[in-house]
Amino acid sequence: MPVLELRDVVKRYGAGATEVVALDGVSLAVEPGELVAVMGPSGSGKSTVLHLAGGLDTASAGTVLVDRRDVASLSATDLAALRRRQVGFVFQRYNLVPTLTALENVLLPLEFDGRPRKECRAEAEAALERVGLSRPHDRFPDDLSGGEQQRVAIARAVAGSRRLVLADEPTGALDTITGDLVIELLAELRDAGAAVVLVTHEPRYASWADRVVFLRDGAVVDESVAAPRATDSPALAAPAAGAGR
Repeated sequence: MPVLELRDVVKRYGAGATEVVALDGVSLAVEPGELVAVMGPSGSGKSTVLHLAGGLDTASAGTVLVDRRDVASLSATDLAALRRRQVGFVFQRYNLVPTLTALENVLLPLEFDGRPRKECRAEAEAALERVGLSRPHDRFPDDLSGGEQQRVAIARAVAGSRRLVLADEPTGALDTITGDLVIELLAELRDAGAAVVLVTHEPRYASWADRVVFLRDGAVVDESVAAPRATDSPALAAPAAGAGR
């Protein structure tokens, strides 16, 4: 059963002569334990797919389902809860709160649920350990490297065992080695059972995906399925194009 499903989704901005069709009848399903890369030129609708999938925007037509729930039918309260508990976002520019420590940045969405702070802190610490951020965890974003900041962003996205992780160009501001480590982390989330959608311009990173969906002018124009996964850890080497890992 797909964690994420888009059915004939259309997204328009503006009206009349100024109308822009960002998505035009896009259908996509992502299963648990699957990493899907979305590629295409700038303006093709890649980020719009993520915004609709995460409930940050609403479709003009069609249906967006997350865990079989129609996002458009959710109240503002239920939609906020869905984003806090089931959907994790990883952005290119990290979107960390500069006045909060690494640990506090991960804690923030957990505490919004009104859960005990001790329980939230344990989950946040576990998430930071999971992404391999070295201690201490009370450092501020300005004291961290770009790769470390992105690890905090991923920890925030996965704390609480999110079922869907949406990553929008998460390697764009990173060097190649650090970018490879970030993609490895996303692959590990996939292997742990999460559904992962990765927007990227880089074929080397898309090659880690199980499927690659190509967008142009707001429509799906092609789709490729990766070769069977290798048994070796993706940390050992960058995969060849089309090799899946």
